[in-house]
Amino acid sequence: MNTELFGVIVIFILSIILAIPVGKYIAKVFIGDKTFLDPIFNPIEKFIFKISGINATEEMNWKQHLKALLSVNMVWFFLCFFILLFQGSLFLNPDNNPSMSPDLAFNTAISFVVNCNLQHYSGESGVSYLSQMFLMFLQFVSAGVGMAAAAMVFNAMKERTTDKLGNFYNYFIKSCTRILLPLSAIVAIALLFSGTPMTFEGKDTITTLQGDSVAVSRGPAAVFIAIKHIGTNGGGFFGTNSAHPLENPTYFTNAVELWAQLIIPFAMIFALGFYLKKRKFSHVVFGVMTIGFLLLVIPTVMSELNGNPAIKKMGISQTTGAMEGKEVRFGPAISGFWSIATTVISTGSVNSMHDSSMPVSGSMQLLAMMVNAFYGGCGVGFLNFYVFIILAVFISGLMVGRTPEFLGKKIEAREVKIAAFIAILHPLLILSGTALASYFAANDTAIGYWFSGNATGWLNNLGHHGFSEMLYEYTSSAANNGSGFEGLGDNNPFWNITTGIVLLLSRFIPIIGPLAIAGLLANKKYIPESAGTLKTDTTIFGVMVFAVIAIIAALSFFPALALGPLAEYFTLK
Repeated sequence: MNTELFGVIVIFILSIILAIPVGKYIAKVFIGDKTFLDPIFNPIEKFIFKISGINATEEMNWKQHLKALLSVNMVWFFLCFFILLFQGSLFLNPDNNPSMSPDLAFNTAISFVVNCNLQHYSGESGVSYLSQMFLMFLQFVSAGVGMAAAAMVFNAMKERTTDKLGNFYNYFIKSCTRILLPLSAIVAIALLFSGTPMTFEGKDTITTLQGDSVAVSRGPAAVFIAIKHIGTNGGGFFGTNSAHPLENPTYFTNAVELWAQLIIPFAMIFALGFYLKKRKFSHVVFGVMTIGFLLLVIPTVMSELNGNPAIKKMGISQTTGAMEGKEVRFGPAISGFWSIATTVISTGSVNSMHDSSMPVSGSMQLLAMMVNAFYGGCGVGFLNFYVFIILAVFISGLMVGRTPEFLGKKIEAREVKIAAFIAILHPLLILSGTALASYFAANDTAIGYWFSGNATGWLNNLGHHGFSEMLYEYTSSAANNGSGFEGLGDNNPFWNITTGIVLLLSRFIPIIGPLAIAGLLANKKYIPESAGTLKTDTTIFGVMVFAVIAIIAALSFFPALALGPLAEYFTLK
């Protein structure tokens, strides 16, 4: 147990230490300062801008940023949809995997475009190598879009009074070439030398120890898995994701993949401090996020190490902890840590079966996605936190009887309304979707075209755990996470279409809102700091932001958690 905990602590601390220089590098990239990779990527970027006809030096306002962002995502969606719809007839399909149904292609295309990677298919049999490669491309560009949006917000926070907030395409291309690509190459090489396949050949046939002949899927997995984690995407090349021995062969690769999904979300917060030249402010933000993360991860790890109380009642020793759904090569401690890292950061990859987690762990995994403000995904993690900063500044101003100000700009009704709408939208999407599915399941409704059979057929478990499975699916979709309890029969029109709609709304509206707030504030008159200015780089302000997150985000979901994993916990006790 002590060895396992030591491994968890070392990975976490190393990720924080390495995130500081990476954050400084990211800030330099966005500012346009010289970096050591300029000789390599300057010619490549100039070529990309030349053939695309884009003027990367042209300044954009927030509306132009948004128009560019939404336009490129729409193009990617239709390209992906048609590739998945006709993959069975296209090239790079050595295993002859069939084309997707329209509803599954719709769900998968949206899911990868929005950086969620909710997979209602198994990678071995559900997609061709061509589809895998295009999905890998989407894992790069969806992460790049999030980072470009964050860079625009950074710029708005830095400037005094302006409507010129950089160039979306410049931020986007540099995020992909100078940040995501080099880090992914490092991870891919580590995986390749550890046994992860990298080939375009089809299934290989092996003979097992007991003499059986087995066809083993392979493919260009190493590069796919690298950007899956670096870009906080989470989509697995194989059906069991990072629990698969070819995706994640050893404890070393497990540590590398954990670091890979932590590094950019951590680094983006430090980049904020370097970009604004307000490192103390970024430390407050990182501190609030880290406290929230630890409050989720500690109960999870301890719950998994303590084992299943129902098995303990039977007098069976569980010296290794709760091992159902865990890989023996990893163990319960690192699996519990991964489950919170992947849900807090919105990666969504798994190295254990979340459906088999202890009820306390399941509730923490759900809460991590419900809060959706600690670290978060590439770029968009800070955008979610930015909304709560605006609300905290507004409430703090009301408490002391002053006009709320943030970085020299007055927070007024328009900005607060947008922030409040974004904060309320998240629970609305999750709880309304879960309520609809639960109603159908409770009444065993015949769904018709939407599901072949009655609604209870999509549940592997009834009662509290069945409710948790449905709650988890919509929570994962709304948080752009992509993980699942996987006891749910979700590859059908009902779940593909309803979660697809949630995916679409929960990705772009929470990006539109912060971009609009940042653009509106940037255009306002700058007010110099005075003795009465609210300090946003203090512990007190950090506590205020944490309180706002706890009240608005966490408490909204308490009734749903009480009906699901918490009720299951007390049933086991």
